Amino acid sequence: MLEKLRERLQAHRPSRLTLRLAEAAVLMPIVDRPEPTLLFTRRAAHLNTHSGQVAFPGGKREAHDPDLLSTALRESEEEIALPPQRVELLGRLSEVVSLHGLRVTPFVGLIPPDLPLVADPTELDIIFEVPLALFLEDRRHHTDVIPVDGRPWYVPNYHVDGQVIWGLSAMMLVELLAEGFGQPIDLHREPPGPLCYFPDRLLRIQQHATT
Repeated sequence: MLEKLRERLQAHRPSRLTLRLAEAAVLMPIVDRPEPTLLFTRRAAHLNTHSGQVAFPGGKREAHDPDLLSTALRESEEEIALPPQRVELLGRLSEVVSLHGLRVTPFVGLIPPDLPLVADPTELDIIFEVPLALFLEDRRHHTDVIPVDGRPWYVPNYHVDGQVIWGLSAMMLVELLAEGFGQPIDLHREPPGPLCYFPDRLLRIQQHATT
């Protein structure tokens, strides 16, 4: 499964945005277990922004970062003590825009199991893993319908052992599932099951996407 994922992501041509925004990057770490898992973090409750939210390790690009992959690896080392040399890059996904106006680039990486990872308590509460099978079988709790400039985005919302995976992280997951695993999932196609509607958001990003 992971070899096929590597081939598909290497052939994938992710879209880029031409918006002039501050840049950020995240790492989507797949743990190389007999039943592979995806690693997540939960933001610390004392933070002013994104407190208590589930996310992938990552953050804003700094002036000394030579590229965005370096940003993702540096932030992962700072947040969860993941050595950059233990990450095998599988591919990059399309840029997305956060509600705080960051242009975020996701990178998918393969890491060995049972590394001595430690959550930085100034930023994170916990590190946890979720079996990839949960996402491949589309065991979502419900779907968040988020209109962006009048167009609905159908974003899956997953509940796993008391953790809620939604929002930007779930949007990245959709592309990983569609492009990396060939799953019939799409942010712009209404899925079956319960829907939760959000107010319209005026990001105006679609016309700026390039490949």
